[in-house]
Amino acid sequence: MQAVEGAYFAELPVGEIRPNAVNPRTVFDEEAMAELVHSIKEIGLLQPVVVRRTGPSSYELVMGERRWRATQEAGLATIPAIVRETDDTDMLRDALLENLHRSNLNPLEEAAAYQQLLEDFSCTHDQLAQRIGRSRPQISNTLRLLKLSPAVQRRVAAGVLSAGHARALLGVGDAEQQDRLAQRVVAEGISVRGLEEIVAVGDGTGTPAPTPRRAKPKAPGLSEISERLGDRLETRVKIDLGKAKGRISIEFANTGDLQRIVDLIDPRNRADRPI
Repeated sequence: MQAVEGAYFAELPVGEIRPNAVNPRTVFDEEAMAELVHSIKEIGLLQPVVVRRTGPSSYELVMGERRWRATQEAGLATIPAIVRETDDTDMLRDALLENLHRSNLNPLEEAAAYQQLLEDFSCTHDQLAQRIGRSRPQISNTLRLLKLSPAVQRRVAAGVLSAGHARALLGVGDAEQQDRLAQRVVAEGISVRGLEEIVAVGDGTGTPAPTPRRAKPKAPGLSEISERLGDRLETRVKIDLGKAKGRISIEFANTGDLQRIVDLIDPRNRADRPI
C-alpha cells in the first residue's frame, strides 16, 4: 500500500491498542460480530483500523473498534492499522481516497476499502464515484462482494475466482452452496457465463428456476466478452444483440472518466484533446 500523507501503515500488536474512552458506540450486534470474526479467521482483516500513538508502544483507537474486537476474538496477534499523525480527518480521508485511486487492488480489497471509507469517514457513494472516477453502480456492485461467504471471498482475494464469477455467485443466497459452486468453478474451469446459467437453474438443489421470459438472441460467449471489456475499461459494459444488429453500452462517471475510456479504446486520443 502506498504512503498516505499524515499517516503511515503498520502491523501492530493487538495488545498495544486500547479503545477510545469517548467512543459513543458501546453495543455491538452479536450476529454481525460473529460473522466478522469468522471472516477474519478465513481471510484476515482487509480493512485496517485507525489509531493514534499515545506512547512508545501504545496506541488509542480512532476508528474501527468493531474490527479491533473481532480481531481479538479471532485470536490474531497483530492487526493492520493506519497510525494517524494528524488530527485533520478530512486530509486523511482525501489521502486515502487518492491512495485507493492509485493502488492496484484486487476486487475484494477494493470493496473493503470502499466499505472503510463509507463507515469510518462518512463518505457517500457519490463522493467515492466522483473522486476515483468510477460510476456509482460500480461502487455498489463492488461492495456487494463483501456479502459473499468467507471461503468464496478468500478465493477472490487469491485471484482464483474472477470478479465476474464472484458477482454471479451473489445470486446464490446459501453460503454452503456458494462454496460448492466456487469449488466447481475452480475444478472444472467453468466460465462466467456457464456459472450464471448454473445459478439461474438452481444448481439442481431443488431451488425453483425463475419464470422463463422470452430471451433476446444471445451469441455464445457474449457475457464473457462484456466481462472482458468491462475489466479492460474498468467500468460496466453491456452488450445487447437484436435481430438485425447489436449494441454496446459503456458506463462512465463523468467527462474525465469518458476521456479515460476513449484513451483506452484509441490511444491516439490524448487526454488533453477536448471530447
